[in-house]
Amino acid sequence: MTISTSSPNTSRRWTVLLGGFLLSLMGGMSYAWGSFVVPLVMEWGWTATQATLPFTIMIIVFSITMIPAGWIQDRIGPRKVATWGALLFFVGYALSGLLRWIPDPLWLVFSYGILVGGACGLTYACIAPTARKWYGDRPGFAVSTAVMGFGLAAVVFSPLKRQMINLCGVDGTFVVLSIFIAVVALIGARLLKNPPGGYRSPPRKEAVKSKGVQSAELLKDIPPKEFIKTKVFYILWLALAMVIGGGLTAIGLIPAYGEIVLSLEPAIAATAISAYALTNGLGRPFVGALSDQYGTLRVMITVYIMQATVFLALPFIAVNFGLLLVCSLLLGVGYATTFALFPVLVASGFGTKYLGFNYGLVFSAFGIGALTSLLGSRLLDITNSFTPAFLLAGSTTVLGLVLLLMFRREIEG
Repeated sequence: MTISTSSPNTSRRWTVLLGGFLLSLMGGMSYAWGSFVVPLVMEWGWTATQATLPFTIMIIVFSITMIPAGWIQDRIGPRKVATWGALLFFVGYALSGLLRWIPDPLWLVFSYGILVGGACGLTYACIAPTARKWYGDRPGFAVSTAVMGFGLAAVVFSPLKRQMINLCGVDGTFVVLSIFIAVVALIGARLLKNPPGGYRSPPRKEAVKSKGVQSAELLKDIPPKEFIKTKVFYILWLALAMVIGGGLTAIGLIPAYGEIVLSLEPAIAATAISAYALTNGLGRPFVGALSDQYGTLRVMITVYIMQATVFLALPFIAVNFGLLLVCSLLLGVGYATTFALFPVLVASGFGTKYLGFNYGLVFSAFGIGALTSLLGSRLLDITNSFTPAFLLAGSTTVLGLVLLLMFRREIEG
């Protein structure tokens, strides 16, 4: 006779992953801004800088909001904070829909950049900590599955956004999205909850044999005021900034590289970034499962070696569409690894009780990492060549890799 070790709590914990996935999918829709740039330039007479400014501000606000949002959800739970975020999505998008009456870029900076960015921070801060608390047995798989929607949104919704803009205009699209995103995000928020007191994940059949990464359930929970005093916090913060900078550079330059260097049609060149987005989304559960099997740091180091190699080689080997597609697929795995495994890494070293706040502190490096993308674009303008930009992305990835090796040495020492 077989005695089941599962409980009602354990058997229903998959709903938490579904809630996280829905929230990350809606956040990813906000992240997929590219569909609005050309209409704002061609139909509204904005400059490219004005059309991209709301998105830039959104990224900065998103990364900063993660800090207070993580602290609040640690104290009152993820459901309330995610619900606030869902409601703020509605307000931000609905106000963006007033663009026809307030046709000023600064209006979108406020409504989209600040309000929608804040909504992204409020919702995203709740996803990884909640998933990690329920799945101590499979933390990598759980967190990466919950945040998978953020990567898939560009693949799923970007074509739909373009069709909606053709039918409803930019302002009308914002209004439609305000309702759709808020409703789906509210459903996701209702599915989030922390495990009850005394909850323990089911035991794993095989333990991961990896130095420096322990079960967070066996660790002392380190509060944020102590976390930011440690050397490893600054190592992790800089490492995230470096590797995310490379990923954002790829997002910004791969389609242009295909059009300008390889003389591809715009639609064909866009396929390369769609491939990037596909592995960014679907690659997250894959690298998460690998981290559970072989260790989080081991997987991250291996993937970042690959990412650095691809970046440094891309301007020399991507001489046709097929090779550019391969490079895009591999770089997408690198971006997937960053978003999937950094929260797991923070939990494995500092526990789960304050994971929302602690990971929010580390995630604030996302805004700094965006500067690498801007610098890469500036190098393209100055040199009229993509090579310096991709070499910069490869170099920052190498720095991030070195920092992770330093992190491993610190926690093993």
